[in-house]
Amino acid sequence: MKQPGNDTADAVLRKLDEQYQKYKYMELNLAQKKQRLKSQIPQIKQTLEILRHMQKKKETTDPMETHFLLADNVYCKASVPPTDKVCLWLGANVMLEYDIDEAQSLLEKNLATASRNLDSLEEDLDFLRDQFTTTEVKQKCVWWSAKRVGKH
Repeated sequence: MKQPGNDTADAVLRKLDEQYQKYKYMELNLAQKKQRLKSQIPQIKQTLEILRHMQKKKETTDPMETHFLLADNVYCKASVPPTDKVCLWLGANVMLEYDIDEAQSLLEKNLATASRNLDSLEEDLDFLRDQFTTTEVKQKCVWWSAKRVGKH
């Protein structure tokens, strides 16, 4: 309360409320990133499993029977001949062709990065929760102090 600009308890409470709202905004953004990563990680794992299966099949002459998703809940049966190339959807309307080994290495790297980012987001969210608690306690202390002195 003795810092410059903290003339009244109301001014301090406004600053603390602004700080609290900033933390809430940051929490919302981090929670959205966390949701994206939590949905992205299983997709990467599933794609890696498919690549491993294709790796085994490329050594045979038997085609691989599969179902392609055409639209929501609409699949088409297909026979895929053994291949050493795959196309990966990278997002932002970009698809690139890779050798299976290259694709597998890229996806393993992406999986490791996504997992690290998820861990980091968890730490950031924990830090924000601590900041929420600290800010709320400060607000209550300022409010009670002002009430006792009669300056609220």
